[in-house]
Amino acid sequence: MVTDGHDSADAPPKPRFSLKRLLPLVAVVIGFIAFFALGLDRYIDFYMLKENRGWLSEQVARHAVLSALAFMGLYATMVALSVPGGTVMTIAGGFLFGPVLACGYVVVSATLGATVLFQIAKTALGDVLRARAGPFVRRMEVGFRDNALAYLLVLRLIPLFPFWLVNLMPAFLGVPLRTFVIGTFFGIVPGTLVYSLVGDGFGALIELGGEPNLYTIFEPRILAPITGLAILVLAPVIYRKLATRRGAA
Repeated sequence: MVTDGHDSADAPPKPRFSLKRLLPLVAVVIGFIAFFALGLDRYIDFYMLKENRGWLSEQVARHAVLSALAFMGLYATMVALSVPGGTVMTIAGGFLFGPVLACGYVVVSATLGATVLFQIAKTALGDVLRARAGPFVRRMEVGFRDNALAYLLVLRLIPLFPFWLVNLMPAFLGVPLRTFVIGTFFGIVPGTLVYSLVGDGFGALIELGGEPNLYTIFEPRILAPITGLAILVLAPVIYRKLATRRGAA
């Protein structure tokens, strides 16, 4: 067998950084910085919602469709830029639109924003990071890819990690877009519904001089069934791994 040094030409080229691929990611970083530089974070809190609840309710009553589109657009943009305030926005949605509509608006817009960030990260850095990843990361990538939907559902159901981190991690581990969208959409429904229900009682709570409890989802009566659902989703993955090890033994 003769080797003349040209065999490497048959191997797929390693991905390289390119300015064109990085432009969307740069835009996200600029948007993130601008959000705080312009002081927009001051408007996403319960004090502002409390002070402007009358005006907001009036706008929703007069311009229902436009208000819903504006809310969803703002929510999706915040998720895509990974800025804080998702919980406040969800509670505000429950207050303004009711728990059912708010849950639908939030799930759709959050999934859209998360998908945009996922695609940007995957296109800009995903291939490059995977090409330079070590053996441990590669093994984790294979495990995550084989059970991506189950893992994503668990990560979305139980808020152990920040939402933005769960948006980025699958992008770097080669998770397919379809799997990411399905896992995100269905995985955030329970938590979104909980906070939408909290927002639905926001007006009455304010009248009593209270404030929404951001940690409601961590109460045992709320977290226990969500955790049980997450375990149920993960059970087939655990079973397959145990069966594989037993067969190997």
